[in-house]
Amino acid sequence: MGHLVDGIWHTGWYEPDAHGAFQRPAARFRSRPGEIVAGRYHLYAAWACPWAHRTLITRSLRGLTGAISVTMVDPHMGDDGWVFRADDPDPIGGAHLLRDVYLRAEHGYTGRVTVPVLWDRRTATIVNNESREVMRIFDVDFAPLADRPLEPSLAPPELVDCVDRALDDIYAPINNGVYRAGFATSQAAYDVAVRELFAALHHWDSVLADQPFVCGARMTEADIALFTTLLRFDLVYHGHFKCNLKRLRDHPNLWRFTRRMYQHPAIRPTCKLDDIKTHYYWSQPTVNPTRIVPAGPALEPELSAPL
Repeated sequence: MGHLVDGIWHTGWYEPDAHGAFQRPAARFRSRPGEIVAGRYHLYAAWACPWAHRTLITRSLRGLTGAISVTMVDPHMGDDGWVFRADDPDPIGGAHLLRDVYLRAEHGYTGRVTVPVLWDRRTATIVNNESREVMRIFDVDFAPLADRPLEPSLAPPELVDCVDRALDDIYAPINNGVYRAGFATSQAAYDVAVRELFAALHHWDSVLADQPFVCGARMTEADIALFTTLLRFDLVYHGHFKCNLKRLRDHPNLWRFTRRMYQHPAIRPTCKLDDIKTHYYWSQPTVNPTRIVPAGPALEPELSAPL
């Protein structure tokens, strides 16, 4: 774990605020793509990361795997940050480290080096590294390139207000809430994060008792954003991040929703449970100093069981 300051790499964990609470830095690259052409854009991602996983699912659901190429980084993230896999090298600049991609875009870059990264081959720079915006870019901007999408638009005009409200409502207590709990450095900050997290889980469990998806009868971006956190909940957040008031499996409607999403033919191939568990337990020694990766839980059989 580390970050760049004026183009120079510094190791070190996230700095909490004065109350011991985790503060997530804002993404720096927030542009829209230029001309939409197959093969022009490349996605740097990680199977392990829930934020990158959102974009991988959207790319798959919307039939964009042929239009947008992708490179996956290694789940082991040490002092040098994200590293490219030997069997999946950087095809654009031959970088060994993801931070070199950021420095290609901005020589004096200051900030965290995160995935996802949407790269423009023509302008040789990063278009966007904010996962929520990349989801919308893939859904809307790249719609003309969709080849046999398995789902229609994930932010249709008639639902976009509901989708945006749900994304806001899910982000702070759930998507970021698990990190606020896991990375807290004071009891008070942890207690607040866990209380808000489980209140939100209870709320959405109640919502999903009456409808299959967050905004009603059809899948949207909000479902993807919720799913990538829920998939990791019992696997890593419950134990590793001390989010252990209940398991996800103790929320029957959220668990059914997670299984439904997992079993979608365009989503299942993007869910790499071993990468997820390896990344969190190995790459966060501030939380898990031994870097021992636990043997369980064995969730795949339950996730795949008939609904």
